[in-house]
Amino acid sequence: MKKKEIYTKIFDLSVSNVLLNFVNKELLPDTGISKNQFWKGFSSVVHELNPKNKKLIEIREKLQKSIDSYYLERKGKKINQKKYKNFLKKIGYLKKSGANFKIQTQNVDNEITSVCGPQLVCPVSNARFLLNAANARWVSLYDSLYGTNIIPETKGALKGNTYNPIRGKKVIEYARGILDKFIPLRNGSWKDLDNIPTVINGKLSIDIKNKNQFVGYKKKNGKLSSLLLLNNNLHIDILFDHGGDLEINNPEGNQDPLKIHDIFLESAISTICDHEDSVAAVDAEDKVLGYRNWLKLMKGNLSSTFNKNGKLINRKLNSDREYLSPIGKNIRLHGRSLLLNRNVGHLMTNPAILLKDGSECPEGILDAFVTSAACIHDFKKKGNSRCGSIYIVKPKMHGPEECSFTNLIFEKVEKILKLKKNQILCGIMDEERRTSVNLKECIRILKKRVFFINTGFLDRTGDEIHTSMEIGPMVLKGEMKSTKWISAYENNNVDVGLACGFSGRAQIGKGMWAMPDLLGEMLKQKISHPLSGANCAWVPSPTAAAIHVLHYHEIDVFSKHQEIKKRNAAKLDDLLTIPVDFNPKWSKEEIENELKNNAQGILGYVVRWIDQSVGCSKVPDINGIGLMEDRATCRISSQHIANWLHHGICSKKQVLEIMKKMAKVVDYQNLKDRSMKGQDPYQPMAGNFDSSIAFKAACDLVFHGKFQPSGYTEPLLHFNRLMKKSI
Repeated sequence: MKKKEIYTKIFDLSVSNVLLNFVNKELLPDTGISKNQFWKGFSSVVHELNPKNKKLIEIREKLQKSIDSYYLERKGKKINQKKYKNFLKKIGYLKKSGANFKIQTQNVDNEITSVCGPQLVCPVSNARFLLNAANARWVSLYDSLYGTNIIPETKGALKGNTYNPIRGKKVIEYARGILDKFIPLRNGSWKDLDNIPTVINGKLSIDIKNKNQFVGYKKKNGKLSSLLLLNNNLHIDILFDHGGDLEINNPEGNQDPLKIHDIFLESAISTICDHEDSVAAVDAEDKVLGYRNWLKLMKGNLSSTFNKNGKLINRKLNSDREYLSPIGKNIRLHGRSLLLNRNVGHLMTNPAILLKDGSECPEGILDAFVTSAACIHDFKKKGNSRCGSIYIVKPKMHGPEECSFTNLIFEKVEKILKLKKNQILCGIMDEERRTSVNLKECIRILKKRVFFINTGFLDRTGDEIHTSMEIGPMVLKGEMKSTKWISAYENNNVDVGLACGFSGRAQIGKGMWAMPDLLGEMLKQKISHPLSGANCAWVPSPTAAAIHVLHYHEIDVFSKHQEIKKRNAAKLDDLLTIPVDFNPKWSKEEIENELKNNAQGILGYVVRWIDQSVGCSKVPDINGIGLMEDRATCRISSQHIANWLHHGICSKKQVLEIMKKMAKVVDYQNLKDRSMKGQDPYQPMAGNFDSSIAFKAACDLVFHGKFQPSGYTEPLLHFNRLMKKSI
């Protein structure tokens, strides 16, 4: 049973002792900010901004009611786009687009401006995952190929439990093909080389077609041990093994005729350390866990000890990598991913702090103060940002007014923490409909802070369904990606970003690959993201980063930007096209399968969230394929069923029966799932429908989904998780 929260009164605040002790004893020392300065400043700001925060949430609800009424008057009828746009302008949902402009963001690191590549999203509450993500700046290509389905397990190339030289040979061949493709030789192939190259007087013995791609090296005992190459601003580090002393996997020693031990790819260029969709943080205890990990990242002393194959492993942050240039100058490359911090949005409050009227503190304001203060520790050593900037990704903003509020929060934080003006930079998640249709004006508000825009198509789909709940039943979930609005949405994000001067100055990002076990398919499909003009895109693991980075070796994204600028911009009419089916002709089987798929995804995610405090994990789908699930995917599935219930496509009785049926499936999957071992004993939902808080929460998300603010899952998840913790 969770202990009752104990608070201490300070400057009109009641602060949980857990949070107070963390801030006073761990966060503030060595920042130059005293305890009184911090808490007095925070109290003043949060009491000033809380009414503004509430007003913004009220505006969301007011606009939604107006849209609901508009749809109800036209239920079942095709929308006249011209009249629809005029209506949206009249109620203030759609803003007038102002004059063209360019963003003015300063002091942005090269990882954002100059290097195109994968971006990881990692729950800030898990130290081990954070370390893996931060260290995924450099990832083994050999391991990434050996352990994935990119190399088929055919003709004796099984992964097995021990090293398989047949599979190893295929990995070596594949890797040589990559070198031929991105670092071509003037004559011949990397596959033909069988002698370790030399570097004498700055000259490489291998005749690389583009001499400028050879940028550095290391020697050990007078022999070449590391060869540093460059393509599309991305580094490739080839490690050589002269004496076989590096080989630990292959009992017969290095089977590579060139004696390459491994090839390390610069992979996860940046990482979002997430306080939002991928965590379950409902109180001071949870918040401090995430804050402490972020603080240790900024101090550079985060570590994690864990058991692996019977051995205790201690993991810490990688050091920078050092080389000699061809002319003998020292080169120092960043050893870690550039770390960004995703705060929560404007909706949620948290009982970690109570205001003078007894209400909970807006969580986004708390996040801004604490995560920014932690970054002060990085300013002197610049282990993360060499430009001394703070990178905060802000999710779930609805339109320009909410972007303006974010800007105001950051201004207040900068003043209290004695930071420079616009030292806090902002990433805009383009994941709510009102932001999408007003993206240019959202960016304008934050033009001196913005370092990134990203299409969060999962949340965006959830908002699309909720916003247009009253007009009619939404199309099948699988058909959603082929609808007109989503292609317009993805293109619009790039079009607007480029028009506002993002190329070479800020990131234009794309969403997550959701199937971490199917990286062969990712290799085939995710090249679409750099081709679309995205200079970063989300991946679910370090291994996925090493595979996805190959796409950025292949595509020069900045050249692609110049091509895209010439196309016709995405149309607002397309962006506002509602994915509704006014005359559905789905069979009973199609409806049942859709409901099962949605129900299974909701239950699989929610039971881990409520019972295990797992905010993001690989959850088996209805076919047993592991999918990365977080609150965004849960939002889509719950809103989709809620929409179908509302329009009579299915009944409450039918949905409840399916929820119970799929609960049994989820229980079976979880009891088999190795990753669930070591957690609290799993409590099955099936047979405990009346007592299972997780099952109740999952049902509430569906049956009360229509009435949730913007269709968000957070209020119900937080409420039920707190109930679970209190038992």
